Amino acid sequence: MKKLILLGFLFVVALSVRAQWLHVSPDGRRLVKEDGSVFFYMADTGWELFHRCSKEETEMYLKDRKEKGFNVIQAVVLAELDGLNTPNTEGETPLINNDPLQPNEAYFKHVDWVIQKAAALGMYIAVLPTWGDKWNKRWGEGPMIFDTPEKARKYGKWIGKRYKDQPNIIWILGGDRNPEKPEHFEIVRAMVEGIRGGDQGSHLITYHPSGGESSSKWFHNESWLDFNLAQTGHMKRNFPVYDLVGHDYNLKPVKPCLDGEPQYEDLPVAFTLQNERFVAYDARQAAYWSVLAGALGHTYGNNNIWQMWAPGRKPVIDARIPWFNAIHQPGAMQMGYMRKLFESRPFLEMVPDQDILANVYGQDKNVIRAARGADSSFLIVYSSYGAPIHLRMEKPAADTLSGYWYNPREGTSIRIPAFYNAGKVKVFVPPSSGSRTDWVLILDDAEKKYPDPGKFRLK
Repeated sequence: MKKLILLGFLFVVALSVRAQWLHVSPDGRRLVKEDGSVFFYMADTGWELFHRCSKEETEMYLKDRKEKGFNVIQAVVLAELDGLNTPNTEGETPLINNDPLQPNEAYFKHVDWVIQKAAALGMYIAVLPTWGDKWNKRWGEGPMIFDTPEKARKYGKWIGKRYKDQPNIIWILGGDRNPEKPEHFEIVRAMVEGIRGGDQGSHLITYHPSGGESSSKWFHNESWLDFNLAQTGHMKRNFPVYDLVGHDYNLKPVKPCLDGEPQYEDLPVAFTLQNERFVAYDARQAAYWSVLAGALGHTYGNNNIWQMWAPGRKPVIDARIPWFNAIHQPGAMQMGYMRKLFESRPFLEMVPDQDILANVYGQDKNVIRAARGADSSFLIVYSSYGAPIHLRMEKPAADTLSGYWYNPREGTSIRIPAFYNAGKVKVFVPPSSGSRTDWVLILDDAEKKYPDPGKFRLK
């Protein structure tokens, strides 16, 4: 009997964490699971995961990311760092004779294993079938093996069919490249046709462009693009991601959008070794600015982790911390804090609204971003440097409000007791201020009894 009870418990646990199929929400703004619940896309860029990590390392990495609140890993099958010629940790390369029509089964069995391990944790793999240097060799290792649409179509159909029944897949095309010639568009569209033919349209598809651009520039009106993905990139601090995300948010037809590659923690600003490096604050700021501008979620990156750098490997862009230590840098943990804040409120109903603010600070480090529930039952306002927040109190619908000051650095909250809403401008002063001392103000309709975000637990 005890054995049966234990097996039943394990079965329930397995069902509770299994990856569900994903869909675009009915209003076209977010992603939802097959049961209709919200899917807050919280990704890490593990670009070289398939290529450079052993099974043991992969298990450790996925477990750590799950514990920190990530639910998506963005990874590349035909990887950037000489992914065609340098074998994976099991001594396998992905293609026979670098021919995309001759995939190496031993290599792809490892890819299968990684995807299934993620699924068992309820995590998703946003799979790039290839990095961009294999179809547009503007820079990078290459070689350019997708030199005809037919090769792209056949490879796409093969890989789409292979993962047709795997629910925890999201397809990302592009691979840090923009289409620059007519033949580039033909190759991208041919790969889409192949994938759609192979997986019978069972997975979402997006496109990963070069820095400072969004997929919307080329593909927004194409039916295969399920959501827009931007790369704000790594060129400067205080990048106005809210402009790029806001642009996509306001496009017609409506499609979800996000920043799929912002500035990476511990990467030298503008790739210049003499510059300071991006820190956890930069990662937080980009994340809150993006989501409050209407993004469906966010992607975090770390310079040491995307390349899975370890001693003995040539560092790219001055990687300096072994990836298995870099996973503990503070920015990653703070992404989980952000996710639990937004999931503690009805995220599917959240809309950006800068009109909540009676003042908006300059378009630099002190910018304040705001959003609210569609019914105005909650407000969320991010203050980058702890600057005072002036709110137009006619916006909240409720007569009695309560709320929290949320510390995005520590994932803790300070209760704001219930107060009467007089409907006039009210100033809220964060508990502290100064360089990199950001705060989030949450105000709720007191009758809703929304949970304390500092105590909220992710599912």
